[in-house]
Amino acid sequence: MKKTILQILVITVMLVLLFQYNIFAANSTSTLKNEKESNNQEINNAQSELKEVQGQKSKAVSEVENLDSKITSCENEIDELDNKITTLNQDIETSEEEVKKLESEAQEMEKLLAERLVLMYEDGNTSYMDFLLSSESLTDFLSKYYMVSELASYDSDLLEKNAQKKKQVVEEKTKLESNKTELATSKSQKEKTQTELESAKKEKSQQVAQLSGEEKEIQQHIDQLKEDNKAIDAQIAAVQAQIQAELQKQKQSSSKNSSSNKNSNSGSNANENSDSDDDSGGSNSSSSSSGFIRPVSGYSVTTGWYYSSGALHGAVDFSGSGISGKPVLAVADGIVVTTAALTSSYGNYIIIAHYNGLYTLYAHGQAGSIAVSQGQKVSQGQQIMRVGSTGNSTGPHLHFEVRTSPGRYANRVNPLNYL
Repeated sequence: MKKTILQILVITVMLVLLFQYNIFAANSTSTLKNEKESNNQEINNAQSELKEVQGQKSKAVSEVENLDSKITSCENEIDELDNKITTLNQDIETSEEEVKKLESEAQEMEKLLAERLVLMYEDGNTSYMDFLLSSESLTDFLSKYYMVSELASYDSDLLEKNAQKKKQVVEEKTKLESNKTELATSKSQKEKTQTELESAKKEKSQQVAQLSGEEKEIQQHIDQLKEDNKAIDAQIAAVQAQIQAELQKQKQSSSKNSSSNKNSNSGSNANENSDSDDDSGGSNSSSSSSGFIRPVSGYSVTTGWYYSSGALHGAVDFSGSGISGKPVLAVADGIVVTTAALTSSYGNYIIIAHYNGLYTLYAHGQAGSIAVSQGQKVSQGQQIMRVGSTGNSTGPHLHFEVRTSPGRYANRVNPLNYL
């Protein structure tokens, strides 16, 4: 009996313990599930905050870029208006001189006509017919007829020229007034654009203040590049005619040489083909479809058309271990437009105009390493300087740009499309 009671007690205790364990396990599972859900919620919240921060960052950078574009547009418009105003002032000055000249000539015509009228008045009633009838012979008649014809023609020409001069005076005065009106409009437009420019610059300063430290540093670099490029653009414009004339000359020379080579090599295709198969070490073997080779051999692009922040870089950077001092090569044949050594932005840089109408810029070269000069012809693969870290640079690298004609800062295009 006691044994049976003991067994019942043991079974009862086991059932109670099992029930309590199940309750504990259920509570633990529920707690873990709740913790997991809470963690997942926190992750989702954090991801949402991250996306929001990234969105705000991108928006701030985008806003600054939009203002940069507006500032550039205003500056370009002001430059165009300045040129227009200068041209209009010159036209007005020329027109005023022309009006004075025409009025003087018209007055001279009026004076001649007045003298003719006085002569005709002093002659009284004597007419051309009376003059002819007074001829004493046929020869005298013909002579007087010729004189009468010349006088009549002279009077007629004098009247016509006087009318034309008066018409020209009116036209020049109309043109002058039109130019003056256009000048006033251009000056008014310039003032309006100048106000827009100042407003955009002020707004940009406010937006830049909201950027992160890294973004501000990049923006300062971009601003300095733009300032330096104004001077560079002026240099390019100064030598543009010379460069274009030389480029045209080189194109014609290349065309003649190409035609000559085709004619001289037409009979030996088999041997040449076998030779060309063995020749794989030339610079052209690694050139792109645009005919460009890489400006630094053995190194890849580490910064592309855009910075990591999303701001426009407008170039590509080549960098990597041991790149300092490596040769910088001309990507194609061309003519050196300009070289310089700046203490900011580009540092030591070179711009080359190529025969395909493109321009390339190589920046941050090692101090004292520039090996070419303005106006010099260069060949594809020729060393022009060495990789360095001059100007606004955080370490040795090559900043490389491609520009379309006429080679200005605003003409930059993505170099990856040409390499």
